[in-house]
Amino acid sequence: VQLQASGGGLVQAGGSLRLSCTASGRTVGSSGVGWFRQAPGKEREFVASASVSMSTTYYGDSVKGRFTVSRDNAKNTVYLQMNSLKPEDTAVYYCNAYWGMDYWGKGTQVTVSS
Repeated sequence: VQLQASGGGLVQAGGSLRLSCTASGRTVGSSGVGWFRQAPGKEREFVASASVSMSTTYYGDSVKGRFTVSRDNAKNTVYLQMNSLKPEDTAVYYCNAYWGMDYWGKGTQVTVSS
């Protein structure tokens, strides 16, 4: 089972990025999913999560109203749409899913310049 996060990059403040997390070996539609991030020198921080049905979503206070979690079952991919990016959003972003145990994707770097 693997999760592969992608879509990171360098963007100016106020810009947008969409991160993708593609699963292999498991179906994302059978798991709740989450996004976390870790900035240099800081602990990993919760960003967003969604229930298996996608009917319930949670967001960290710092990203509420700016980030949105979605899923495309046909592509076996979960997305994190990030709008109105701020320099403090700069971090390595990780996706997470639970199939009997926690699975983590390799992170993708997001850098927001001021």
